[in-house]
Amino acid sequence: MSTPRRVLVIGGGASGNAVTVLLRRAGLAVDLIEARPDWNATTGSGITLQGNALRVLRELGVWEQVEESGFAFGSLGVIAPDGTLLHQAEDFQTGGDDLPATLGMQRPQLQRILIDAVRACGADVRLGATVETLEQDASGVSVRFSDGTTGRYDLVIAADGLNSATRDAIGITDKPEPTGMAIWRTAAPRPTGMVRTDLAYGGPAYIAGYCPTSENTIYAYVVEKCRDRASIAPASYADEMRRLAQGYGGFWAEITPHITDPERVNYTWFDKLLVEGSWHRGRVVLVGDAAHCCPPTLAQGAAMSLEDALVLAELLAGDKAWGDELFQEYYDRRIPRVRAVVEASVQLGQWQLDGVRDADVPGLFGRTMTMLKELP
Repeated sequence: MSTPRRVLVIGGGASGNAVTVLLRRAGLAVDLIEARPDWNATTGSGITLQGNALRVLRELGVWEQVEESGFAFGSLGVIAPDGTLLHQAEDFQTGGDDLPATLGMQRPQLQRILIDAVRACGADVRLGATVETLEQDASGVSVRFSDGTTGRYDLVIAADGLNSATRDAIGITDKPEPTGMAIWRTAAPRPTGMVRTDLAYGGPAYIAGYCPTSENTIYAYVVEKCRDRASIAPASYADEMRRLAQGYGGFWAEITPHITDPERVNYTWFDKLLVEGSWHRGRVVLVGDAAHCCPPTLAQGAAMSLEDALVLAELLAGDKAWGDELFQEYYDRRIPRVRAVVEASVQLGQWQLDGVRDADVPGLFGRTMTMLKELP
């Protein structure tokens, strides 16, 4: 009986967890390492998952848990800063007619569901570990870990995020760049009657929005021009977000009083990244934010990462030899779709930064979402 191919996945976020489950299902031996001892199981406020992300989660076998934990809805509201509804649009069902258009959920809950799936699939998981060195040859990769142990792998998948150390280690020099916007996020109780995402454009910030994440919770966010992070004391995060949020009406009147704990408020710059040419060097391949990221203006960051995992696992489980041709096929399948999402997400923000009043936001949004209805 032949020994199964052995894969190392670096990073236990959405793409790393997903590709681990899918490769184990295909019969491969998989080690997953995650730098954080807590496996990021408590970090974050909320996440918006559109249908094409839900489609991958269904393929992973976790859709029922996600559906039970989250809050599904099918429309998007555009409101004035005072809370007046200006327009309600039906969301695109990018995952097909049998899945919700959109589902919000608490980000830690999604991570816990994916962690359970990884544990159940039989992968070897090591937390609090990082890669110190990678040495490649024609047949595989020799790895030395931060605890002094070593391993030999047929393939290494770098799912270690936006500031990927693996990307640097294999000589890919692309770096994330700030777009000029930043976002304040926090979790809060769900006001009675809130059943979808509403977005307010203008007012004290560029965008103020919220998303139901369960029957009882939401996450709320305010987008403004990015500031020097060193100039904002973490102890003032709640005060800063509350100051901006107080300029908005409607449900914000119920949300704002809950913005009191600075440790529950997150402040993050919007970044953009798109690695061009290929997402591999030898037998090390990038997935997710290590290869690309975009502002959340289309809520497609997690979806693109999950789709990467699905496509890469499909190719690795097939009959083709593992090598440059297969890894380039992975890139060629993903890059048109990912580029369209990154460019559209950045453009939506740039129009606001530039104060463009007649921008074709509905057209750009519609073209991108129509494209995403196609299978990755």
